[in-house]
Amino acid sequence: MKNNFKSLSLIFALLTLMFVSCSSCSSDDENTSDDITDDGTDDGTTDDDTLVVDVDSELFLTSDGSVTITTVPCTLSDGTTTDCYQIVSKSAPADHEMGPWCPENIADGADKGGIWLEGGEVYDVDGAFVENMATFYGDNTWQMYDENGDIYTTETEDDCANAANPNVGEEYENFCVECLPSYVTDLTATYLIPITPVKQTSSTNFGGMGGPPGQAATGPSQRGVAFNGTVFDAPAPTDAILGAYTLAPFDDAGGHINLNAGYHYHAATGVSTQLAQDDDHAAMIGYAIDGFGLYAQLDASGSEPTDLDDCRGHTDEVRGYHYHVDAPGSNNFLNCINGAYAN
Repeated sequence: MKNNFKSLSLIFALLTLMFVSCSSCSSDDENTSDDITDDGTDDGTTDDDTLVVDVDSELFLTSDGSVTITTVPCTLSDGTTTDCYQIVSKSAPADHEMGPWCPENIADGADKGGIWLEGGEVYDVDGAFVENMATFYGDNTWQMYDENGDIYTTETEDDCANAANPNVGEEYENFCVECLPSYVTDLTATYLIPITPVKQTSSTNFGGMGGPPGQAATGPSQRGVAFNGTVFDAPAPTDAILGAYTLAPFDDAGGHINLNAGYHYHAATGVSTQLAQDDDHAAMIGYAIDGFGLYAQLDASGSEPTDLDDCRGHTDEVRGYHYHVDAPGSNNFLNCINGAYAN
């Protein structure tokens, strides 16, 4: 009996030890599961958060000489010393024709003119649009054509310079401003983009025109560069243009010409080179000025991402952090940038 009691005591001790050990295992499992979110991903830094995709210079259209790219040392806005691509571009996109901008007569169709951006919408600048501008803007001062229906249009480089001036004279009132490619054949523009983008903990507002009202704007004015070397520029000063009773249309690619800036875009309309994505993600259209990828607004199904940040960027496991441009009619590409830019 005494031996049986000892045996029972020994068995009880072993069972107790096993219970304590299993409790400890359970506790360890619970601690481990606390590090996993409900969707099964680690709540620390994920691969998606750390994926950085370098700028691919081979995507730019350099074969015709309209764009040249070299690697140069540069210093970024956060003090990072690195390498940048120096992109030198002529005002001559290799992937589409420039213009037309202004129709000649109020009987002309949409193929004779460009587009205008108003209230988030894109309008064809055909003859009917010009004819009905007084009604469109509720202002009878608008009368951009003569008794024959011929539209008043700038005809010379001097006209272009004078009519595009912020202090445009009354002699250009009710003119359609059309600056031609022949005026900027010798003009080049140079852009620096970091080869490896460096994401920041806070965003940077754009400098120049089109920055957020009431906020300091110390960053670059350009938003990015298309694969054809054309810059995605700051919003067009449409209020100033209309305030002078002039119209400076964009072509169907969303671009027009300034004698100082050359040909540049104010809308992404799908005309310039787009690189389709294998997973039906929105097509890639270029790079933002901070080196992150720049993609169209909508994916293959016509949907816009629902998780964009204030700058219009988000992250996925294929492209890392990248941006989606705003709607064509918005006269806007991005609201800010989240990467360091070249000084």
